Amino acid sequence: MEPAVPIPCSPNDKKEADAGGSVELNGLFDGMMRKPGRTGQASQTPAGEPPASQAAPPSSTSSCSSCSVMDGWRTERTRSVEDNEMSLPGLAAAYTSIIRGLGEDPQRQGLLKTPWRAATAMQFFTKGYQEKIIDVLNDAIFDEDHDEMVIVKDIDMFSMCEHHLVPIFGRVHIGYLPNKRVLGLSKLARIVEIYSRRLQVQERLTKQIAVAITEALKPAGVGVVIEAT
Repeated sequence: MEPAVPIPCSPNDKKEADAGGSVELNGLFDGMMRKPGRTGQASQTPAGEPPASQAAPPSSTSSCSSCSVMDGWRTERTRSVEDNEMSLPGLAAAYTSIIRGLGEDPQRQGLLKTPWRAATAMQFFTKGYQEKIIDVLNDAIFDEDHDEMVIVKDIDMFSMCEHHLVPIFGRVHIGYLPNKRVLGLSKLARIVEIYSRRLQVQERLTKQIAVAITEALKPAGVGVVIEAT
C-alpha cells in the first residue's frame, strides 16, 4: 500500500469536529496524529511518529480497534436472511416484555401486532449486518487516469445509537484523491448505508467509511466528515 497523502484540514473542519462532527483525514488532524477516542481530541504525537498504540509490545492483549476495522471490511457480514426469520419470534417476545414493562397491556387491540412490527422494523434499521462492502464494490471499481479530488456531499445517513437504541440522523461528505482507480459515485452512498444501518457510534462509523474506501481504491488520500444529530 502506497503511503497516504493527508488532505489539508481547513478551519471549518476543525470547528465541525469540536462541535460534534466527526472528521477522518487519513488519521491526521491539524498536523497531529489522532488517537482513537472522542471527536475533536488529538494526541501530542507528531504525524511522523508512530502512535503509542503501535509501540506496544506484540504480546500485549489490549484490543486494537483500528486493526479490527481494517480487517473487518471484507468479512463483516454477521447476519443472514435465515437468521432474521429465526430471531424474529424472540425479538417480538422481547418487545412484548418492553410494552408490558412500560405499563401497557400487550393484549390491547392497538398493540396486538406491535411486537412483531417493532421486531421487523429493528431488523430493517440494522440491515447493514446482512451486507458486505466487498459485494457492493466488486463490479464498481474502474481503472481511470484521473488524479483530481472526487467529492460527494450531503449523503443522507440514518443509524441507531448503540448506547441508547435511538435514531441518528445526518449527512456524510466524502472526498478522495484517486490513484488511477475510481469508484462508481453511487457506491459511496452504499458504503455509508451498509455501515450506518448497524448499531453505531459516530466516531467508528466515520472511520469505517474511510477505511473501506482506502482498502478498496488505495487512493492518495481520503477524507470523511459526518454531521449528525
